[in-house]
Amino acid sequence: MLTKLEDTLDKTCLIGLSYFDVQGNQLKQSLLTGIVKAVDAEMGITITLASKGEESGADFIIPSDLSCWFSAPKGEFHTSTAGVKVTNPDYLITWDIHQSKKDIKEGEQQWWKWHPRTEPPVVGS
Repeated sequence: MLTKLEDTLDKTCLIGLSYFDVQGNQLKQSLLTGIVKAVDAEMGITITLASKGEESGADFIIPSDLSCWFSAPKGEFHTSTAGVKVTNPDYLITWDIHQSKKDIKEGEQQWWKWHPRTEPPVVGS
């Protein structure tokens, strides 16, 4: 089990995200992959996402909570991004992301609360 943020640097991860509305209804799921490029206890973990082709992917920041980081099983995983896959990632991470405000007016900021999934994920069953 990971205990230090620095242990995630330069590691490949597969990130499962489930989005929910304020009533708890699932809005969507996505699966991303990338390499950890920076860590900060307050700002979070910065992952450079894999992209199709030669171009460099965008940076994606997740919370610095390590309770949902698990050693990934060996294998090839296809992500939500067409043509992007990862083979034998180091870690599998899962988060539930909930809307935290109802009745958002147009142009108003939407807020999300991240909840780590601390049970080891089941893959391929």
